Amino acid sequence: MDITSYIFDILYIFSSTLLYPVIITLILLAVYSLILIGEFVSELLKRKRDTEKLELCCSSTRKHMLSKDYEKAASSLRLIKQNFLVKSFALSAAYHIEKGNLLSLEWIVQEYEIKMAKRLEQTRIVATISPMVGLMGTLIPLGPALIGLSQGNIEELANNLMIAFATTVIGLFAGSIGYVLTQIRKRWYWQDMADIDYILDTLEAKE
Repeated sequence: MDITSYIFDILYIFSSTLLYPVIITLILLAVYSLILIGEFVSELLKRKRDTEKLELCCSSTRKHMLSKDYEKAASSLRLIKQNFLVKSFALSAAYHIEKGNLLSLEWIVQEYEIKMAKRLEQTRIVATISPMVGLMGTLIPLGPALIGLSQGNIEELANNLMIAFATTVIGLFAGSIGYVLTQIRKRWYWQDMADIDYILDTLEAKE
């Protein structure tokens, strides 16, 4: 056996050993994508945005901030009833304002930006990895399928092609879910960040 055949055998064995880890990973990604759909629906049902009330609360907060009445400003912030992240930011800001710690507001905004990015990472990773793993699951069985074809083993050929097609479908399924959820959540969080920036501008307003 020459060195070229030896190298090819190593490559074939290495790729073949990856088949089952790839299949398991695809199944996990598909299950995780279904879990993400459930989380998405739950988040969708909880989302509510009232711009008029937001403006009223921010207007009241601004008046108290200008008069340096931080306790009333914090109370006005706690009245904000918006989407979860916006409301959570308002409560965090109110807590720091009561203590007179205004310098931490920018830091809190950055923390919420990181939270939003982290939530987007989940679906973005699924959208990116799933088609890649699906492609691996498609290509790996083609080697045994071609060997089965050359030996006239139609059953082995059919089984390997079935695995190849199934992994492709699962990979695209999970990737599509991840992509759609990423795009919708990205729009949501842009909207939430606009509201958070508006609240921050209100708190930092000067005459």
